[in-house]
Amino acid sequence: MVTPFAASGAVDIDVAVDLAQFLVAEGSEGLVLAGSTGEGSALSDDEKLSLFAAVAEAVNVPVLAGTSSSDTARAVDLTRRASSTGIDGILATTPAYARPSQAGIAAHLGAMADATTLPVMLYDIPSRTGRKISSATAVALATSRPNVVALKDASGDLVAAAHTAAVLGAGLDLYSGDDSLTLPFLAVGAVGVVSVAAHWAGPEFAEMVGAALSGDWARARAINERLAASYAFESSEQAPNPIPTKAALRALGRAVGQCRWPLGPADDTVDQAAARVVRELRERRG
Repeated sequence: MVTPFAASGAVDIDVAVDLAQFLVAEGSEGLVLAGSTGEGSALSDDEKLSLFAAVAEAVNVPVLAGTSSSDTARAVDLTRRASSTGIDGILATTPAYARPSQAGIAAHLGAMADATTLPVMLYDIPSRTGRKISSATAVALATSRPNVVALKDASGDLVAAAHTAAVLGAGLDLYSGDDSLTLPFLAVGAVGVVSVAAHWAGPEFAEMVGAALSGDWARARAINERLAASYAFESSEQAPNPIPTKAALRALGRAVGQCRWPLGPADDTVDQAAARVVRELRERRG
C-alpha cells in the first residue's frame, strides 16, 4: 500500500485508513505497509508506527509492517516496537546499500525474525537492495525460524523460486513480488501476489489468482492479458514505482498526494497516462 501524504508533506493517516478499507473492498486479502511501494525508506520510525497502528485497527485482513533498515540494530528495534501496534506480521527486506554476503543477509533477516513472535515474510528485491536472497538462504531461514512463513520474490528468478517452493512445500508461502510475473509464479507454486497495480486493479488480480489456483488457466491468461497495460504503466525509468501508483489513485479521486523525495512528484504526462490506464481498465470491466 502507498503511504498518503498531505499537502504539508506529513503522513495523512485518515487517507491511509480510507485507502486501506478501499483496497480490502476491492479484493486484497492482506496489506503491506511501509514497503517499497509505501516509501518505507522515506518514513521515520515514528511515522511508521503510527501508520501501522491506525491501519491495523481499521481493517479485518492481515496487515504486514515493513520494518527493514540497512542497520540491523535499527531493524531489530523497529520490529520489536512494531510488533505491539496490532499488526499481524513483518516484512523483512534484504538490507540495501551494505551489499552483504549471504551469511550477512541470513544474520540480518534472522535477527529481525528473532525480534518478534509474529509471522515474517522475507522480501527479495535485488533491483532495490543490490543483493539477492539465495534459495539456500531462504530455505535455511525458513527451516531454522518457525515464524519465517512466506517469501515475496521480486527477483524475477523463476528457477530459484521454483526450487525454494519445491524444497519447502507447505512450509513457506511463495508470493510474486512482480505483477507482470504473477501468472508464471503461480505456475511454479506461488499462492498469490503482493501487488502494486492492485491499487487500481484489485478485482482483476483477485480473479486471476483465484482462477489459476482453481486450475482455470485459460481464464487466468485472459485476465493477465487485460492487465498488460497496467504492468507497463506501473514503473519505468522516468517514473519508478510508486509515482505511477499514486497518480492512478489520484485518477480515482483519492487524495494520496505526491511522493517524497528522492522520488518526488509526478509530471503531467504520468497523471494523463494514469487516467487513461484506469479508465480503459474500468471500461473493460463493463
